[in-house]
Order: sequence, then structure tokens, then C-alpha cells
Amino acid sequence: MNAFCEQLGLAYPIIQAPMAGVSTVALAAAVSEAGALGSFATGAIPAAETVAQQLAELRAATSRPVNVNVFCHQPAPPNPAHDAQWLAYLQPFFAALHSTPPPSLEELYPSFLTNDALLAVLVQDRPRVVSFHFGLPTTAQLAALRQAGCLLLACVTSPAEARAAEIAGVDMLLAQGIEAGGHRGTFNQEIEPGISALDLTRYLVRHSRLPVVAAGGIMDGADIAAALQAGAVAAQLGTAFVACPESSASAAYREALLHQPPLLTALTAVISGRPARGLVNRFVRDVDQPGRPPVAAYSRAYAAGKALVAAAQQANEPGFAVQWAGTGAGRARALPAAELVRTLATELQLALTNPNTSGQLSEPGPINHKPPAPQPEAGGFISRTQSD
Repeated sequence: MNAFCEQLGLAYPIIQAPMAGVSTVALAAAVSEAGALGSFATGAIPAAETVAQQLAELRAATSRPVNVNVFCHQPAPPNPAHDAQWLAYLQPFFAALHSTPPPSLEELYPSFLTNDALLAVLVQDRPRVVSFHFGLPTTAQLAALRQAGCLLLACVTSPAEARAAEIAGVDMLLAQGIEAGGHRGTFNQEIEPGISALDLTRYLVRHSRLPVVAAGGIMDGADIAAALQAGAVAAQLGTAFVACPESSASAAYREALLHQPPLLTALTAVISGRPARGLVNRFVRDVDQPGRPPVAAYSRAYAAGKALVAAAQQANEPGFAVQWAGTGAGRARALPAAELVRTLATELQLALTNPNTSGQLSEPGPINHKPPAPQPEAGGFISRTQSD
């Protein structure tokens, strides 16, 4: 057991990623009860009162430590002309589904930066860990959470972001690589660092005084061992937990995730306005085309994306589903969360005692919206070599 596990009373150096929109109270509780760190996402819950209610349910379900995650994106200023241009671009896709786009766009998810009510909920609840995505809270918010006794974990995707987080006074860094499923935690959405999880982990272990958690494409115990061998104190897994029965993923999402041969993944901003990695379908292939106009700002673009998804569902067209997944999606397993944690722990122990089984982590999947012609790699997770 390392210092990170001892500090939180964990049996295993494993964190279940928050995964806004998919993770649930039941998933977080099951993971924490099994000896890992479960996570609860608030980013897709607009009302602080709802967060408070679900955190109370989580407290009733487990007394173990839990990570509560917040989105710290910069609120996008209104831009009706830009929004209208994006809606006009989407209009033919809506028309093909016998629907119409919304007349205008509004911010779907408020940022923690301006959400005093959510801060008050967290200060009252005092979760053991609070993690930040898309940026950092204000100095006053950090101070309030620190005074409440919360351990502060910042998602970073580059050395520059890590330096900013360290200066701000967080306790740990989450090194999220390009392989990660869902929304990248990049502070500035106009800049895509493109660094792999292990390369970023190795760099931060050498150049930061803070403990580092590795994230991105990690799917099994051998992957976790590779992260620990790179100097991480723990590994965060997201896609690996999507297929658990405790998640809120739809049946079609689970089926696509477990499809063999594995489906391709790609990064795209057209669904929400921020880069996010998901399974390639018509939404990615047809909408994210060369020459398209700039996507509306997050999270207003997400309002348009969700409207298009709803229109597709009404028309029985599955190709516009939002199915976030990392490059290791082909190795997902439909296991109950507690069983998955135990399986990961067994695999980790085997990999650490037998170095020949440690993860030979492969190249990440396609980065742009145009996937390559060859079939995707069945592994598709991070490389242990410096050239990954």
C-alpha cells in the first residue's frame, strides 16, 4: 500500500473516473465499498439542490471516501451570431431526421466558477476528495474547500496546466492523456496538448512536487501497473466502468462499447463544443467535416447536440448517439463494479509480481475526426515506451 492509499484508507490505488452523465451514486458507492475511490460527477447537474440530495444518498450508501468532481470551465459570453451560424450548419442534419434545430442556444451546464450554491453544498458535505475538470476554481473557492478538509485533485493535460495547478495550491495532479474517453480536461479548449498519459505522468513525476494520478486509456491491472511503474500513486479508469450495471449507460451504449472487433474512437468538438473522445458514428463522421464553421461554445453547443440526439432517437436513427469512450474501449468488461475492482486488483498484483505481464500500452487512437481506414487496435491503450 502506498502513501496515497494510506491517506485515504483505500485498499487499491484505483480511482473510478467521475464521467458526468454516466456515473451514478450506486456506481461511486460500489467502487468505494470495494476498496477503491468512487467518484461522483456534478458537471451535468444544473441544480445545486439536486447535487445535495444525491450526495446525501451517497453518504447513506457508503462511509468510505468519495471523490466529488466539478467543472471549472470559463463561462462563454453570449454570441448569438456564432450560435446561429452553428445552428444553420446543423439544420440539414435535423431536416434529414424530420426535425428542426432549436431557435437559439443557452448554456446547458453552469461552471463551478460562478456557482456559489454548489460551493456551499460541498463545504457542507465535506467530501474527502474534490476534483476539478476544465480548469481551476477561484482562490476563494480553493480556500473554502481546503478549510472544509477536502483533498484537492486537479485534472491537467500539459506541463503548463500542472504548473498552474501547483501554484494554485492543489494537493494532487491527475495526468490525463490523449487516450482518455469523454471530455478532455484541457484548460484552454483551443489548445490540444496531445500528450499520452504515461508521457505526461513521467514528466510530472520528475518535475512536480505533487503526487500524480495517471488517467487515459487505462483498462486493466497491467495498465495500472504500468502507471505505477511510471511513478503515479494511482490510476483513474473511466471507460472500464461504463459497462458496469451500476452506470447509467444505455443498452445501445453498452453494446457499442463491448462490440468486437472494437469500434474506432476519435476526438471531436462538434457534440458539445469541447474536445471529447467517443465511439465513431454518424455524429462524428458526418457532422465533423472539413470546412465546417466553428462549433458554438461549450456548453451551448451541447444544447444543440442533445437536440440532434433527441431527434435521431425519435426517428429511430442510432448513428447520432453520444457514446464517450477511451482508446482502450475494446477491452471493456460488463462486470459489476465491485467485481471489476477486485479483478483489477488481482491483475495489478499479478503484473507487479511478474513484470512480463505488465501492460505494453499501445498507441492512442485517431486524434482528428477522420479515422484511418485500418481496423482499430484491439488494445488501444497507452504505451509504456517513451515513444508512445
